[in-house]
Amino acid sequence: MQRIVVPGEELADKPLRIDNTIIDGGRTYSTLMALYDDEKKILTPLEGLWYPRGGDNVIGIIEEDKFNVYTVALDAPYRGLIFSKDVEGDLIAGDIIEATVKELDKTKTAMLARPRRLSGGKILYLKPSKIPRVLGRGNTMIRQLSMETQSNIKVGMNGLIWLNGGNMDLATRAILTIQDEAHTNGLTERVKSMLEAGKKV
Repeated sequence: MQRIVVPGEELADKPLRIDNTIIDGGRTYSTLMALYDDEKKILTPLEGLWYPRGGDNVIGIIEEDKFNVYTVALDAPYRGLIFSKDVEGDLIAGDIIEATVKELDKTKTAMLARPRRLSGGKILYLKPSKIPRVLGRGNTMIRQLSMETQSNIKVGMNGLIWLNGGNMDLATRAILTIQDEAHTNGLTERVKSMLEAGKKV
């Protein structure tokens, strides 16, 4: 059973290892407003900013190249940095890139590794808290979106999604539906029906 919880609300009377929680007196409490599944012990944030973690895949836009360092806009309170020695070829301001967070330094700057330029396409800006729902458990949702629309879709944990090729209009509508209805039951089946109907148009 799923329920909406608020910051400070008790989730369990025992310690649970779940992101966005604290343990006090042997009990587990939520640190944000979220949807909590008591059975599966899954906490899905309803709002919130993205906090960079090592290994996070991100989508960003190159801002400038200065002193052999590229600064990257991540649509977050944190900037990204890429050292030019880690870049194959050249990047210029305005380029869209996919990269991996290596670490977050003391100035709250995300150090990025393995940058890859993404040519063409478009970017969608979503609430970072909805990205796990877009991916789906075991990436099942994003695989379905890519397969049914034949679009190349790259998802950033920072809330940016890049799409290129295929039926981008259908992919966009489906992704925005997932964002708007992430907290509801039966979403997977509704998205599946939307994609199947969209292919017939």
